[in-house]
Amino acid sequence: MKLVRYGEAGRERPGLIDANGAIRDLSALVQDVSGESLSPATLARIRAADPNALPLVSGNPRLGPCVARPGNFIAIGLNYADHAAEAGMQVPAEPILFSKAPNCCVGPNDDIVMPKGSTKLDWELELAFVIGTRASYVSEANALDHVAGYFVCNDVSERAWQIERLGQWVKGKSAPTFGPIGPWLVTPDELGDVQNLDMWLDVNGQRQQTGNTRTMVFGVRQLVSYVSQFMTLDPGDIITTGTPPGVAMGRTPPNYLKAGDVVSLGIQGLGEQRAKVIPYGA
Repeated sequence: MKLVRYGEAGRERPGLIDANGAIRDLSALVQDVSGESLSPATLARIRAADPNALPLVSGNPRLGPCVARPGNFIAIGLNYADHAAEAGMQVPAEPILFSKAPNCCVGPNDDIVMPKGSTKLDWELELAFVIGTRASYVSEANALDHVAGYFVCNDVSERAWQIERLGQWVKGKSAPTFGPIGPWLVTPDELGDVQNLDMWLDVNGQRQQTGNTRTMVFGVRQLVSYVSQFMTLDPGDIITTGTPPGVAMGRTPPNYLKAGDVVSLGIQGLGEQRAKVIPYGA
């Protein structure tokens, strides 16, 4: 299944993408795409429904973030060896964890806002997933049972704040609009092998990133198990899994984003995003 949230920002409704690519309203079955509505039982109830019996959504509505109100938005750093190399850092011996503010999530085609004082705004194409069943001290063997679905994430970053200022990476990762997710959430049964998906990102039509999830240092199974050793992952929590090479920071000279740039990105089977960069206050 492909699940979406559509409508005005802050007033999105849950939806299902049918076989023809149209949106069907799911409000009669779930209140939103979040938390306990991502449980195996609820997803099974949605799967059993006849899409043709659900209300057809007319027009071309805005798509919101495909998961609403995550309790945690966890990110994994340096999870592609070639990205670690371009950043001048060693491949980590175990996953590097940091947080993004949950309220930085926006829709896949919403504008990316340059925050006040931003000088080194960067992109990061990433595979993300959402937890559907609470995970605490889970084994790698059972880890994927806790994943409700997968989607595209752009881990937007302000590098000067992330790297050149004191403290943790979170402050360079959490400004409003720094977490575009979607266009839709794809359930595991539809996606296939999550560790063999092609990835790409363009800026103004020029290819910047090309990758495949098979080159991740730590795969999804390992990440769910690892993170669950340090915190309880609740339904609706998001983990974004790291970026392949090709970020602005790794280029000579760096080609950081500026107002007016258009960032397009996608992952095989998970759809595409397209966002314009705008200055704060525009």
